[in-house]
Amino acid sequence: MTGTIWVAALAILVLNLPFGYWRAGVGKFSPKWFLAVHLPVPLAIGLRWALGLPFRPVTLPLYVVAFITGQALGAQMRARLPPA
Repeated sequence: MTGTIWVAALAILVLNLPFGYWRAGVGKFSPKWFLAVHLPVPLAIGLRWALGLPFRPVTLPLYVVAFITGQALGAQMRARLPPA
């Protein structure tokens, strides 16, 4: 079970990379920004369910850190890659 928790955290981080990339390219607090931040939430919950991980308050901080880190790394990728 412990290994699965870390696999879920890594998957949540990777899941958020494209959303962070997208978020960095739109206006702050715009509808697209709102979607880029909130659309991955149900996907992350579905991922946890698919892995058979029930909600546990003790794992929530790990998943939140993975979520934010994925968003931040995605935004950094956009800043570092040349424009299309």
